[in-house]
Amino acid sequence: MENTTYRILEKVNSPADIKGLDMGELRELCEEIRQYMIECCSVNPGHLGPSLGAVELVVALHYVYDAPQDKIVFDVGHQAYAHKIITGRREAFLKNRMKDGISGFLKRSESEYDVFGVGHSSTSVSAALGFAEVAKQLGLNDRSVAVIGDGSLTGGLAFEGLNNAGASKANLLVVLNDNNISIDRNVGALHDYLLRITTDSRYNRAKKYVWNILGDGKLRKVVQKVVATTKSHFVRDSGGHLFQALGFRYFGPIDGNDVEQVIDTLRKLKEISGPILLHTLTKKGKGYAPAEENQTVWHAPGMFDPETGERFESRAGISRYQDVFGEVLLDLARKNERIVGVTPAMASGCGMNRLAKEIPGRFYDVGIEEEHAVTFSAALAAGGLKPFCNIYSSFSMRAFDQIFHDVALQNLPVVLCLDRGGLVGEDGATHHGCYDMAAFRTIPGVVIAAPKDELELKNMMYSAMMAEYGPYIIRYPRGYGEGVDWKEKEYSQLTAGKGERLRDGSKIAVIAAGPYAYRAVEVADRLKAETGWSPAIYNIRYIKPIDQDLLEEVYSGFDRVVTVEDGTVIGGLYGAVAEFMAAKDSPKPVRAIAIPDRYVNQGTQAQLRDECGLTAEHIFEVVVEENEKI
Repeated sequence: MENTTYRILEKVNSPADIKGLDMGELRELCEEIRQYMIECCSVNPGHLGPSLGAVELVVALHYVYDAPQDKIVFDVGHQAYAHKIITGRREAFLKNRMKDGISGFLKRSESEYDVFGVGHSSTSVSAALGFAEVAKQLGLNDRSVAVIGDGSLTGGLAFEGLNNAGASKANLLVVLNDNNISIDRNVGALHDYLLRITTDSRYNRAKKYVWNILGDGKLRKVVQKVVATTKSHFVRDSGGHLFQALGFRYFGPIDGNDVEQVIDTLRKLKEISGPILLHTLTKKGKGYAPAEENQTVWHAPGMFDPETGERFESRAGISRYQDVFGEVLLDLARKNERIVGVTPAMASGCGMNRLAKEIPGRFYDVGIEEEHAVTFSAALAAGGLKPFCNIYSSFSMRAFDQIFHDVALQNLPVVLCLDRGGLVGEDGATHHGCYDMAAFRTIPGVVIAAPKDELELKNMMYSAMMAEYGPYIIRYPRGYGEGVDWKEKEYSQLTAGKGERLRDGSKIAVIAAGPYAYRAVEVADRLKAETGWSPAIYNIRYIKPIDQDLLEEVYSGFDRVVTVEDGTVIGGLYGAVAEFMAAKDSPKPVRAIAIPDRYVNQGTQAQLRDECGLTAEHIFEVVVEENEKI
C-alpha cells in the first residue's frame, strides 16, 4: 500500500473536505476509496462486496447533507466502509475490525458521524424516524436519512418503521440501496416486486428505441441523463404503489453508482418535505471484477491477493462446523423425507446451501426474517415435518418470543441450530453468540446441546431428528473443529441431559461445555505429567436438561468445581451448576471461566479467548489456584 498514490483521498479528513470538489474529482475520489478498501481488506478481512457497491451513494450523501447535524443512519453497516473512511477514519481503517481498532459496524462511541449504532439488519428506518421526530420536537432544521439495503428491507422491523413513518408525515428520506443480494441472493415477494420495478417493460422498450436511434455519440450521453430523470414516471405507475400505500413519495430507480445522478437527485429531494423513498440501483462488488463475478463469496472474502483475486484458505483438511452441519443435514434429509431446512438468508454461511442444491424443494430461505423463520418452522413441525432451522446465535435473540411461544409452549419438534455460538471474532460485540445458553435456559422444556467437536455435532443432529419434542437447540462455535474423524463414523443417538467423564481425577472437577472440554483435557494431561495429579474432566454436553447424576457425582466426590463455557458468566453453565450446588446443605464452591459480564469488542477469536480467559493456559492457572485453596 506504500506505493499507492491517493491524490484526493489523502486530503479528505471529514465530509467538509469533499464539498468543494467538482464532479470529475468526486468520481476520482470514489475510485480511490474503492481501491483503498480493496487494498485494506486484502490483508485485513472485512465486508468488502457491499461497501464496494455503495461508494458513490455514500459520497453523494455526504456531499449533499451536512453530517453529523443531518443524521445519516445506515442499516447493518456492511455498506458503510466509505462512510468510515470519509469521516476522519481513513488511517484508522487500516485496523478495521482488529483488536483495539475500529469496529466493522457503526458505533456511537467511535465517531460523532455514527449517529446510531448498528450491527443487525432492518433498524435504520425506525432510528431515522426517531431522529426526524427529535428535529421536529426541538425545532431543528436537521435532516434525517435512512440508508437500507434491499436485503434488510425484508425484515419485519423495517416495515414497522415504514408504516409508522408514512403515517407520521415526518421529514424523512429512505434510500433503498438495491443490489439484488444481501449475503446470498435475495428471495421472496419483495425481491420480486423490486425486480418488477427495475425491469418495467415500458421503460426498457423506450430506452432500447432511443438508444438504437442515437448510436454511441455525445448525444446519447445527454439523452441518458434526460431518461434517468424521467425513469420514475415509467416505473411509478407499476412499481411504486407499495411505498405510496405506506405513505411515502416514491422516486426512482436511479443508478446508485453514478455519483452525479445521485447528487442531482438528492439535492432535489432535499427540498421536498414529508416521507420520501429513493430507489437506487447499485452493483455489489462494484469496481473489482472478482467481487462482481462471485458476490456471495466476496461479501466477506477473507484475505486475498488484490492483484489476482486469489483467496487464501487456512487449516486445510479440518472441517468447519458449518460444513459439518451442511453435510450432515443433507445426509439426514436423504434418509428422512420429513426433514426440511429453514434459514433467514444464511444458506451459504451456515452450510445449508448443500441441501438447497440437491433437494431444493425441501429448503426454505425466508430472507432476513429470524422471527418468521422460527414461527414458520413451528408450523412446519405442527404439520408433521421435521424442520432444522439454522440461525446465527446472535441473531436468535431477535426470535426469543417466537421460540418461547410458538415452539416451546406448543412442544413442537423444531431443531434450532445456532451457528456462531460464543466469540465470533472480528464482527465484535453485535455478533458474539454469548447469550444463547443463558437466555434459552429460562424456557421450560427446552433442550440445549453444546457439542465438543464435529462428531458430537453430527450425533446431536441425529438425536434431534429422532426427538418428538422441542425446541431442540444445538449451539456450536464459528470456525474450525477439533479435527476428529466424523465422516466415516456411524450415527449414535445421545440421550438429552447426559454428559460424560473424560478424565478421572481428584479434589477438583472441571465441567466444560463445547470444545472447551478439549482445553480442559489438555490441562489435566499437563498437570498429570508435571505433578502426578490432575482434576477430573467432564463434558456436560447438555446445558439443559443438565445431567443431575453427573452433578451428584461431582458434589459427592470433589472439593471444588470449575466450569468452563463460551457463554456469558451469568445464567449459562455456571448458573446451572451453581444453582445445583447452592441447593445442597453443604454447597461446594464453584468458580466460573466464561465470557465476562460486559461487551467484548472485536479481535481475532484467539485474541478474544485470551482476553476472556478461555484458553488452556488460563484454565491451568485457575485449577492450580483452586487446588491451593483445598
